[in-house]
Amino acid sequence: MENKRFALLIDADNISAKYIGDILEELSTYGITTYKRIYGDWTSTQATKWKGELLENSVIPVQQFSNTVGKNATDSTLIIDAMDILYTGNVHGFCIVSSDSDFTRLASRLRESGMEVIGMGEEKTPRSFRVACSRFVNLENLGNQDEDAKSKDDTDNTIGREIIYNAITNIINENESKGKSVELAAIGNRLVNMYPDFDVRNYGYSLLSRFVEDAGLFLLEKRQNVITISLRDNEQSQEEIRDYVRETIHKAGKKGIGISELSNRVYNKFTNFNLKDFGYSQFSKFVQGIGNVELYHDKNDRKRAKEK
Repeated sequence: MENKRFALLIDADNISAKYIGDILEELSTYGITTYKRIYGDWTSTQATKWKGELLENSVIPVQQFSNTVGKNATDSTLIIDAMDILYTGNVHGFCIVSSDSDFTRLASRLRESGMEVIGMGEEKTPRSFRVACSRFVNLENLGNQDEDAKSKDDTDNTIGREIIYNAITNIINENESKGKSVELAAIGNRLVNMYPDFDVRNYGYSLLSRFVEDAGLFLLEKRQNVITISLRDNEQSQEEIRDYVRETIHKAGKKGIGISELSNRVYNKFTNFNLKDFGYSQFSKFVQGIGNVELYHDKNDRKRAKEK
């Protein structure tokens, strides 16, 4: 199958030069980069860091003077070039690198013409531009893909884990096999179609399988080179939650752990956790009902749990 051809268009006004290597490497996973252009005012001192990267990475600078204060001429030039390239019919898609929402309409227009649009920008990029792309990649994630970096916090622009896990559950239930196993690759494709900026690297993972497995809600099975995913049996999931609570309290030692902190840990690890499934209306009662657990109040009158 012929590799897809992409036009790379970079807005130098709000993207740091330090990302150029990672941008090109990431785009190479989608296809061949046939156009490489970057837009900015190269007479400005702000563009100095970019100048050293252009020749080395064969990126063509497009000069645009800032003729009017408060007007972004760079945006207009990039948009005009994108439409010119579109009409040549020489590419299958575009990669627009910017953290600016001004390119939202451009991304939508290119997609309307059947183009694949890969957006790249910093975490601050407005959601309007993210969802207008076929796929959006956070630049902060590139070049730093430690599989064990699971402590990364979800940010304001990152889709909540609970939303993703609920979507996976719905996809499995809506499948023709009615809750039976589904290929993990198919799940990944559906999630990107639903949420263009979904990327497991946003949550500190480099593999979708690790991200899904750590939810504690799904069973993954590998046969030959195909990984399938199915819903865990409810009773098995409940016992895993109890085991997790016991283990957490045990690790806390003699002083135990605050009920509030324990509750947060459980809800963060098991996003579909519901007290009503266990027959309780209070988290402290649920913990007390696990057995071999003692609840007490510390000197600040905060409720804690420890092993008996």
